[in-house]
Amino acid sequence: MMSERQSSANLSNSSPLRGSTAALNQSGDNDGREYYTEGAGRKSGRKRWIVLAVVLGIAIIVFLAVFLPVYFVVIRKSPEAASGGSTSDGSSGSSGTGTAGAPRPSSTAGITTGGDGSVITLENGTTFTYRNSFGGFWVHDPEDPFNNTARPNQWTPPLSTPWRWGVDRIYGVNLGGWLVLEPFISPEIFQRYPDVRDEFSLSQAMAADEANGGLRQIEEHYQTFITEVDIAEIAGAGLNFLRVPIGFWAIETWGGEPYLAKTSWTYFLRVLEWARKYGLRILLDLHAVPGSQNGLNHSGKLGTINFLFGNMGIANAERTLDNLRVFTQFISQPQYRDVVVAIGLVNEPLAGDIGFDPLHSFSLRAYDIIRSVTGFGEGNGPYIAVQDGLQGLTQWVGILPGGDRVIMDGHAYFAFGEPNPAPMVAIAEDGLPGGTWPAQACRAWGPLFNDSRSNIGPTVSGEFSAAPNDCGLFIRSVGIESFHPQCAEYNDWENYNSTMKAGLQSWIEASFDAFGDFFFWTWKIGPSQAGRVEAPLWSYKLGLDNGWIPRNPRDSVGKCAAVAAEYSAQYPWPPPSITSAEVPVPLLPTFTNTAPAITLPVPTYTAAPASATDGLDGWFNDDDRTGGVVTVAGCPYPDAYTASFSAVPTAPCTGP
Repeated sequence: MMSERQSSANLSNSSPLRGSTAALNQSGDNDGREYYTEGAGRKSGRKRWIVLAVVLGIAIIVFLAVFLPVYFVVIRKSPEAASGGSTSDGSSGSSGTGTAGAPRPSSTAGITTGGDGSVITLENGTTFTYRNSFGGFWVHDPEDPFNNTARPNQWTPPLSTPWRWGVDRIYGVNLGGWLVLEPFISPEIFQRYPDVRDEFSLSQAMAADEANGGLRQIEEHYQTFITEVDIAEIAGAGLNFLRVPIGFWAIETWGGEPYLAKTSWTYFLRVLEWARKYGLRILLDLHAVPGSQNGLNHSGKLGTINFLFGNMGIANAERTLDNLRVFTQFISQPQYRDVVVAIGLVNEPLAGDIGFDPLHSFSLRAYDIIRSVTGFGEGNGPYIAVQDGLQGLTQWVGILPGGDRVIMDGHAYFAFGEPNPAPMVAIAEDGLPGGTWPAQACRAWGPLFNDSRSNIGPTVSGEFSAAPNDCGLFIRSVGIESFHPQCAEYNDWENYNSTMKAGLQSWIEASFDAFGDFFFWTWKIGPSQAGRVEAPLWSYKLGLDNGWIPRNPRDSVGKCAAVAAEYSAQYPWPPPSITSAEVPVPLLPTFTNTAPAITLPVPTYTAAPASATDGLDGWFNDDDRTGGVVTVAGCPYPDAYTASFSAVPTAPCTGP
């Protein structure tokens, strides 16, 4: 648990280095000079030589003490250390294989680092092997707990390099259901108490059940649901960002609020350490606020809205503003601002009920409070994420005009709309399984998010899933089941065939590409009391392990880039007519692709080793096996520049 006002004194890493020359140059009582008394006479020559010898000896000792460590640690650094070779500090037992092209921290005493295949020892002494085929590497530095040199993959800048919003691309997941519990994410916990429907009633039931652990059961969930192995797997999956939902009870609770208070913060600090170790950035999301911002179970309490709504609407909003100030004060410290780079004001405030004007007022007040803490300009505290209130991004054009570092967060789900039974295994427009779902994602979400980037600023999808429907245990709420006709098929994930998995992957890749910057909801779903995951399409980890989540999220880039089918139909190749042709297009001469393809020659570098030009052959895509163009044997052709027929063709002349 954290204290009422956690001191930042222990977070400082600015104490001077021991063994510095400043320490060696301290003077004695006589300030380092030799004094002679007036009547003592001249020192003997022998004594002078002794003194000189002592002074010279001290000078040599000082020189060696200062120069040798510098020489061996800095000047004579081994090539392996300079290029990022892994070392071990003897305490963690970690080792690494290294990754070409990815700069590593210089090996020094106490630091360990490793890439794909390295072995990591956990706090409990167990080990696991880090798997990362994307050039990422982890860094553990006990002597500098704020070392920011790790990176999760080759396309993501290390934490020590500023994130470029709108340039660097977010491939993220939520740690949903961890620090704010939800029935469908952790169903077994809720099934222990059949009458509970949210964390509020769950906390009440647990508090009355000391025989089975009381509220300690929630802390056990914090300890086990998300571990360091999860964070390592997230980095190894080609992802680079975490959205971490947190409830106001991480800071405090007031009378009548049954939540486990001031405990989840301890576990958020743990994930901060792990995120830093594996090079992941964090968007801290205030997911549950006093009074409830939407009356849904993920706000903490199912029922009525009491945030900016009703008699306690202003008071609860003021508590929320203070919560945001407290979180901002912490994450804006130099030790954390490169890891927690954004803060979400309030998750999914129900704008349709609350109204837009009160939410604009709240957003402005929150903005003023946060920027009064951080100051203005890049590097001064987090970006501020405003959620769309489940009303669509277009409704928020003009939010915080001229604001400093503001981003929009849109949540997009087809699962909760009108039931759509379109089959996932049907062939889509691109010839792959997925049916109508990939095109639907591209057309519904791509323009919406692109327009938001143009009209508002950086825009992310803070939540979406792989589910095209509301099938799954507790998806709607405890006690509410889906009536979708395909639930038996979608819930039976253990028996998905290859076509079903390919269709899901195609639609997920289309979603990734449509959003551009995204956080999948959510990383994992816990098993029910039946011992299996019963909301499979909401678990990134389950899909990754079983083949319907893309192994490399960057495979999604360009999925929505296909030109609209209507445009393609309007402008076919060859065009149906061209100007000044003497005959219809079908009678015009054409070429065939049966000649050897021409490969342009590459330069030679006589002084470079062969490895420097390895793979440089003038042909980028080896899958392109189309031949070069050549005349069709037996067909007559006019001169290419006078273009006059010697005999006007009356039938097409074609060939292989």
